[in-house]
Amino acid sequence: MTDSRPTTDSRTGPDAGLDAFTPRLLFTDLDGSLLDHHSYDWSPARPWLAQLKQLGVPVIPVTSKTRSEIVPLRQALGLTDTPFIAENGAVVGLPPAWCHARIDRPGPDGLAIRTLGVDIGFVRKRLSVWRERLGVRFTTMSEMSLEELVDYTGLPEPEARLARLREGSEPLIWEDDESRLEGFREGLAGDGLQLVRGGRFWHATGTAHKGSAVSWLIERFEALRGRRPLTLALGDGPNDIPMLEAVDQAVVIRGCHGLVVSPAQSSLYRSEATGPAGWAEGVAYWWGRADRRVIPAVLREATQASLEESLP
Repeated sequence: MTDSRPTTDSRTGPDAGLDAFTPRLLFTDLDGSLLDHHSYDWSPARPWLAQLKQLGVPVIPVTSKTRSEIVPLRQALGLTDTPFIAENGAVVGLPPAWCHARIDRPGPDGLAIRTLGVDIGFVRKRLSVWRERLGVRFTTMSEMSLEELVDYTGLPEPEARLARLREGSEPLIWEDDESRLEGFREGLAGDGLQLVRGGRFWHATGTAHKGSAVSWLIERFEALRGRRPLTLALGDGPNDIPMLEAVDQAVVIRGCHGLVVSPAQSSLYRSEATGPAGWAEGVAYWWGRADRRVIPAVLREATQASLEESLP
């Protein structure tokens, strides 16, 4: 599918080429997208990660993982200067360059944390209430032993421990008939909660989701920089749909779970490859061709200034 954004001819007019110098933000799911669904490897995406960092394009993780999981992972991925969205939109982490001086209070690690969802204690209490009231069967992550969680997810034990440190959402494994799921969903909705499908788990959370958190960050960027960015998002699961619908361009990465992912998005590309190889394929589709090239931040600012000076 082709890019539906308007383009300009770089050879004519005083505004020619301005579209190429628009700042860009890339939002990405992790498990099954930037990270391999089984091995959690990201090596096929490494060249693009390095190139985007060199070009000054923030790569922003948007994931069901916890803040505790993301903090060491973003260091390994080289994303310590970019924000992150955790627990499907319930928690946002902001590095200094993304903070409002009068609003945000960074912690000892330099990150300001904004909670967009509800407290985990409330989520767990209402899950217990509705399980008893409806007589449905499911197992939450907090009820799984560490050994069970390691076996189910394939995570190393230290990372599985971090996955249990929830702040605004509770993953669960549904063990009842699919026909009973809708009643459970309706019960949670009465408490202001929702049930979101991920690659391995269902996630009980507040009304904040990946899409609302992405929109919040886009607005924050525009308020701080004074310009609306061009945005790209990549994901493989149903819980990524709100994120894929909140951006200008989107990539549905071929999944390993067999779940349908059909966002209402006109600028959509579906990858042939899975995991990080599909991620690299999607980024290359939108931003790898000459007519959609990404311009280094320093050159972009210099050229933008030159263009503005040439205007009458």
